[in-house]
Amino acid sequence: MALTYGFIGLGHLGRHLAGSLVRAGFAVVVNDLDPRNAEELVAAGARFAADPQAVAEAVDAVITCLPSPKVSERVLTGERGILKGLKPGSTWIEMSTLDEQEVLRLGKIAADAGIRMLESPVTGGVHLAASGEITVIIGGDEDLYDMHLQAFQAMGKRIFRAGPLGKAAVIKVITNMLAFIHLIATGEALMLAKKGGIDLTDAFNIIKASSGNSFVHETEGQVILNGSYNINFTMDLAVKDLGFALGFGREFGVPLDLAGHAMQTFIRARAAYGGDAWSSQVVKLLEDATGTDLRAPGFPAEL
Repeated sequence: MALTYGFIGLGHLGRHLAGSLVRAGFAVVVNDLDPRNAEELVAAGARFAADPQAVAEAVDAVITCLPSPKVSERVLTGERGILKGLKPGSTWIEMSTLDEQEVLRLGKIAADAGIRMLESPVTGGVHLAASGEITVIIGGDEDLYDMHLQAFQAMGKRIFRAGPLGKAAVIKVITNMLAFIHLIATGEALMLAKKGGIDLTDAFNIIKASSGNSFVHETEGQVILNGSYNINFTMDLAVKDLGFALGFGREFGVPLDLAGHAMQTFIRARAAYGGDAWSSQVVKLLEDATGTDLRAPGFPAEL
């Protein structure tokens, strides 16, 4: 019998992940603080529930995709939280990006209540979540991984089990750390090209075909050149994830010179443009410093 899934957290990422489950034919019960975020999902066949407990009472497993560990804990343990509604032996699947120690701490809270936890952060960008092609990284027991694999395959194209609970958090933070470093680098590269008299469309395409290419250049480079910077990922989230990476560096005894520099750059960008500004706008620091924009025709406003 197919499992019924709850999905809590219908922001830029979560609404697409939940939508993939609905399109794949899963029965899905959704919740978000803003019911308007659920309207398209409900129209496509999902059911809206009033709060996390009501979601949990109606499903076999609850998926959360939330902005911070504090929010995840509140949704898990609150007065009308997940743990009040899930049956013993059910699964909580956390798709938020959390620190390893937070994952382990929340996993123990769930286990003490008779609930098993999987972590499954995703990577690759919101645009790949929208098409069901995002990469899903899973940490947790192998039998739980097998039990929910069909749901993960509905949401993503490439599925990896990183090991026991907590290890997906480590590698996800590492991938985000690389992405933020690459973002700053692609901005510097494009600015050098423009100042060096290279057409920016030519520069983008040549870099894309070169040994200096990166996934971030291919994707976020486009919305930078458009001027929208819209990657559906905010400065606040970037600073949070870089903080996790630097925490791992301290814990594991690994000097992270580039990540430390990236953190300071993103803190300056957040101060300049606000925590809700798109993370790609970090490149605008360089545009403002040089009085030179990085615009080129024909690039999309959103991926």
